[in-house]
Amino acid sequence: MSTASTAGAAATPSTSATASQRRGRGGRERILAAATQLFASQGINATGMEQVAEAAPVSKRTLYAHFRTKNDLVIAYLHGLASSGATLEAVLTREDIPPRERILKLFDQPASDAGTVRGCPFIDAAAEFPDPASAAHSYAREQKLRMAELIAALLKELGCREPSALAEQLATLADGAASRAMVLGDADYGRHARAAAEVLLEHTLPGTN
Repeated sequence: MSTASTAGAAATPSTSATASQRRGRGGRERILAAATQLFASQGINATGMEQVAEAAPVSKRTLYAHFRTKNDLVIAYLHGLASSGATLEAVLTREDIPPRERILKLFDQPASDAGTVRGCPFIDAAAEFPDPASAAHSYAREQKLRMAELIAALLKELGCREPSALAEQLATLADGAASRAMVLGDADYGRHARAAAEVLLEHTLPGTN
């Protein structure tokens, strides 16, 4: 066998593996994983569909078979974040933590695999899609309203007489702290908002003042 033939045979498994990965199952999951990483690191509008396909890796045909438009991919990405348990408000549904502590844990910055301090991805998405009627902005708004509703439900459980108003105040503190943590690169920045939240709770909940 010639040297050229041997080299060609040696290259075949790697080439076949790459082609198999591009054609194989799990394409949707790889696309969403790639989009999540890219959207978080460089922004949604700055990320092209070709970049996502390359990072997945999948062919552009496979990418568009799963997501006909970039908007479809963005909404799927936001849905995935909401169900991942890794967002700011995810702690509010954890039944292994007492209600008051769940609220205060809103001010703990979610861990990032990259070590970079991230803000709220829903606020980021709304900022990148400023039209209130856009699908991404509408979904971000739904998540922010749901966050306040979850806080209000916990406050009601704790005996608060005006849970909706206090929930909005606490949600504003949490979102503001997450944004400043990202801008300043300070993962522990939430401690400032947590101190303010503790004062609000102490002066509002029965039996705590």
